[in-house]
This record gives sequence, C-alpha cells and structure tokens, in this order.
Amino acid sequence: MVFKITGKHITITDAIRAYAEEKTSRLPRFYNTISQAEVLVDGDATAGKVSVEIIARGEHSNVFVATEVAEDALKGIDAAVRKLEEQLRRKKTKERNNKHTGGGFEPA
Repeated sequence: MVFKITGKHITITDAIRAYAEEKTSRLPRFYNTISQAEVLVDGDATAGKVSVEIIARGEHSNVFVATEVAEDALKGIDAAVRKLEEQLRRKKTKERNNKHTGGGFEPA
C-alpha cells in the first residue's frame, strides 16, 4: 500500500509519520482493495487545533475520506482512522449483502 503524509502549517515529525503509517496500514484489513492512503495534517496556531484528513483510495475509483479536528495530531489521526474504518466496514458489508441477490436456478 502506498502511504503519503503532508503537513500544512505544522512540521511532520518522525513520530507522527510512523504513527500515521502504522494506523493506516491496518485499513486493508477492513476493505482489501485499498491501495493508497494519504494523510493531510493542517495545524492552526491561533486556535491550537489540528485538522487531520485521511483519503483512502481503492480499486474501481472507490475513494473514502475522513476528517477530524483535535487538539493533538495523534488524537486526530486516531479519530479519523476510526471514522474511515467504519466507512470501509459499511462498504464491505453492503457489497457482501448485494452479492447473492439473484433467485438462482430451482430444480423441478
């Protein structure tokens, strides 16, 4: 899986990078076609808040986005990953439920 992290108005430390990569590496467990994860961290110095946006891209143009605002980058990453995991879980459940909807062949 391709991982990319970008920081705006904030310095991305090695600890933040490693934490975000470790958390997003678990996403294919919930939806196996995820091929790319992009984390955008935007710091707001005046409000003391950090905005985290995670964009996960999968096959067939499936794009999942989760955004969270927190006081700390690590807390924001945690919350955004939780939101994204829920989206992926819902998508996988929907696909599984729709897979076998046909009546099929009934022998006489």
